[in-house]
Amino acid sequence: MRYPNKKAFVILASLIILVCIAVMNMEFKREYPGLPATVDFNFHVRPILVQKCYLCHGPDPSGRKGGLRLDTEEGATQLLKSGNAAINRDHPDISALLSRIEHKDPDMVMPPPDSKMLLTEKEIAILGKWIKQGAEWKPHWAFIQPDTTVYNKVSDITTNPVDFFIQEQLDQNDLKPAAEAGKNSLVRRASYLLTGLPPSVEAIEAFTADKSADAYEKMIDRYLNSNAYGERWARHWMDIARYAETKGHEFDFAIAGAWRYRDYLIRAFNEDIGYDQLVKEQLAGDLLPQPRINGATGANESHVGTVFLTMAEGSHSPVDIRKDEADRIDNMIDVTTKAFQGLTASCARCHDHKFDPIPTKDYYSLFGIMEGTRFSPVPANTGVEDEKRINALQQSRATARKTIAAAWLPGNTVHSAKATPFQTVYYPGQKEQDFTMIGDFRKSSFGGWKTDGLAFGNIPTVGNPVFDAKTGKLLWLDEGKASSRVNGMGVFGVLRSPNFTIADDSIVIRAMGKNATVRIIIDNFQLISDPIYGGIMRQVNAGKWENIVIHVSPWKGHNAYIEIMPGVFDAHVYRLPAGAYVDVRYALSFNGKMPVPGDDAASSNIILSEAISRWQTQQCSEQDIKVINQNIKKGVLPKERLGVGDIVQAADRTAGNQTDDTDFYNGVYDGYAINSPVFIRGDYTQLSANRVPRHFFSALDVGDSVFRSTGSGRLELVESILSPSNPLTARVMVNRIWHYLFGKGIVETVDNLGLQGKLPSHPALLDYLAIRFQKDNWSIKKMIRLIVLSETFRRSTDADEDTRKKDPANVYLARFPALRLEAEAIRDGLLMAGGRLDTTMYGPPIPVYLTSFMNGRGKPGKSGPIDGAGRRSIYQEVRRNFLDPMMLAFDRPIPFSTFGNRNVTNVPAQSLFFMNDPFVVLQAECMAKKLIQQKNKTAEERIQFAYITALSRPAGEEEMKQGAAFLQELATIHKVKTEDILSNEAIWKDYCQSLFSMKEFIFLI
Repeated sequence: MRYPNKKAFVILASLIILVCIAVMNMEFKREYPGLPATVDFNFHVRPILVQKCYLCHGPDPSGRKGGLRLDTEEGATQLLKSGNAAINRDHPDISALLSRIEHKDPDMVMPPPDSKMLLTEKEIAILGKWIKQGAEWKPHWAFIQPDTTVYNKVSDITTNPVDFFIQEQLDQNDLKPAAEAGKNSLVRRASYLLTGLPPSVEAIEAFTADKSADAYEKMIDRYLNSNAYGERWARHWMDIARYAETKGHEFDFAIAGAWRYRDYLIRAFNEDIGYDQLVKEQLAGDLLPQPRINGATGANESHVGTVFLTMAEGSHSPVDIRKDEADRIDNMIDVTTKAFQGLTASCARCHDHKFDPIPTKDYYSLFGIMEGTRFSPVPANTGVEDEKRINALQQSRATARKTIAAAWLPGNTVHSAKATPFQTVYYPGQKEQDFTMIGDFRKSSFGGWKTDGLAFGNIPTVGNPVFDAKTGKLLWLDEGKASSRVNGMGVFGVLRSPNFTIADDSIVIRAMGKNATVRIIIDNFQLISDPIYGGIMRQVNAGKWENIVIHVSPWKGHNAYIEIMPGVFDAHVYRLPAGAYVDVRYALSFNGKMPVPGDDAASSNIILSEAISRWQTQQCSEQDIKVINQNIKKGVLPKERLGVGDIVQAADRTAGNQTDDTDFYNGVYDGYAINSPVFIRGDYTQLSANRVPRHFFSALDVGDSVFRSTGSGRLELVESILSPSNPLTARVMVNRIWHYLFGKGIVETVDNLGLQGKLPSHPALLDYLAIRFQKDNWSIKKMIRLIVLSETFRRSTDADEDTRKKDPANVYLARFPALRLEAEAIRDGLLMAGGRLDTTMYGPPIPVYLTSFMNGRGKPGKSGPIDGAGRRSIYQEVRRNFLDPMMLAFDRPIPFSTFGNRNVTNVPAQSLFFMNDPFVVLQAECMAKKLIQQKNKTAEERIQFAYITALSRPAGEEEMKQGAAFLQELATIHKVKTEDILSNEAIWKDYCQSLFSMKEFIFLI
């Protein structure tokens, strides 16, 4: 069609476009009621984008549509193919984002109607107002440093800072705070939340009678300083660490010494070890230059913390061990990042995180760190004194070398000798390149192998003087080998090779020993056993040299390392029998027939004086030792009156006799630096061409530097987590503390502070607490004390009707929330009410009580006692395949990942437990006996005592009447005369059980 006036057409078209834009944006011209004066990107806009837009326009490039990215400022403001931008700050009304979310055409509106995510009118108005106000972009709130102005804001106030920030929100929302709770409620609340136990009758009476101004503060300090405090808060952290004493899956194999980690946590909380130190110990306790030492036992406390990394489930004989490794490391990454950073990094295993700024490369940088970590038995009782004795022995030997060398060198400098060459022996047709030397211990170093523990020392035995036990006379110098008895018998140690890729059919280890083990660790797989993998673990039980040949052809191309140690594995639990040892000459891989490697000395002509000099400085070769030994045998070198034999033998006896490693736990030692490739779409068989350097989260300032350590990089990981530039670490922990005290965190999703997590209800308070936490040297006790001394914590659970209507979910804490007790607190409360609680601390777990319904593989041969021997719930065994039914009924999480926030359910099984469970009946009987023993008490006085014992408060007048009537009713049921009620155990048992069944028994109100 032709238009006679082109200029007129252009004007008309422009007017039509402007009218259309005006119509489309009419909604934005109107002010939606209730919008904030200033729209904040983090707290008002980002949640809308995350929930409604990021699926198609977020950080994941594989799902991104239309070339539009709304998770970054650059993406949202760049020009699109249409010539417009999603967000146009200069001309807000023509922003494509606004036109599309308001569009009336179902084919044009965003999000598409079939997504079921259309925006509400309020959400549309928020986006419109934000763009008109300039569309200020901010990083996600959790990635921004805490605001220091909020800390300075309360520097001169006299009230508790917690109350200052809470009151700000109450005022803004026109909410009236509740009155302070009664004394009985406060003592019960403080006792349960700080110690996990109900207050004793004596404690209740003392607090209610104390009229002093600081009565409440004294009561709080008493509970914070009790041993039960550590037990309570250790159990919280055990949820985060997915604590269990068995590995689950088919046979539920034991996690050796897991209970030592539980005891470690209890001690740490009671001693108020700084949270920063606990982070270091749980991720890198084996690497700390100055480990924390247990003052009572001298044992290394820091190393016990590494059990945190070993708590993952473990499969028996998985078909694909590389996939099994990937899953185990994924669990380690998932738990570590949730626990300490409140981020779901495992979502980036297969693709860039769809919501948080965690690219896949960040995930595989952490994967390399975990892959370079080695699981191992760790001696539980080895400490500084043991290391001192071993060091003294090493010093004695060094002194002996110098003394002997000084006696030998004068007058012998012209001597020379020719040693018999020790050449490689080949079978007919075999070539030298048919084998690869993995480790040769006939030299003066381990050649890159690592020795963990104290057994193997720092170097092979080559050149160690051997003395006659009776005379102290030098006999000869030891030839080269790695020996676990170099520092005495009964000393734990492991010799581990660097990582290598299996390329040959077989591996041979030249060794001898007793009750010793040689293992090929393939893809970090530890649960080695038949039917698939039994052949890659062999016992050494020969008093002479033998070749231990292990066929590894099925695993060609897999990553592996060799592990050699005295001791054996019994059902995957490591034991070190008396007299166990292992000596090793070399380890190599080969194809075809087995070679016999020889010494690789460049020359067989050696000057004796030079050999002695090299021996003195521990730089000698096996050929040097052969030359020296030949001259000792010939009498050229004296072996008497050297004055060192007795000294060295005394040091040997001291080290060997006093070091006796018999108890072990599953911990970690460091391996070697591994940079992992990316598994494309999470498939370990599809690897990226380049490997990812180890680093921290790239979205944080601390994540820019590459980890360059020759080990796993866990120390650098800890430094990044605890960096002053990291805004997450302190926030995550203080939020957890708040959650455990109020039943809900300031950020409700305590394990996820990312974009899919909830927004903080009190962001200024969270920032204040995070800053104060660090200023108080990361003291958990001080943080708890600050919070529980606040008026906010002391408020009643009651509130006026208007406040309840305005804030039904109690987001702003005008009242204290009614809290359901956790399973452990309920069980411990029952034991205490029955007078059966055993407060003994620490030690191996009490075996789980097996009901008739608990069957399956790995079932223990013997059941534990029905009441768990009266011990607190934290000391009851946690078997993954045989979890305590009561713990499950009351929502203790199944330990497979981090659970900082337990579910709180209300299901029939809980009521049925109180009605029928033999454990409840037993505690009711015990409590009944206590009541009957009070022969001088009336029925009314006993009812009052029962209420105080079970509910921490006296019975009301109406409750007294109901109690008396109920006793009469029970007397009728049991056919007991009224005058015999006071002495009838069945009646009082039923009465006590009825008190246990009240909701108030399991709630803090």
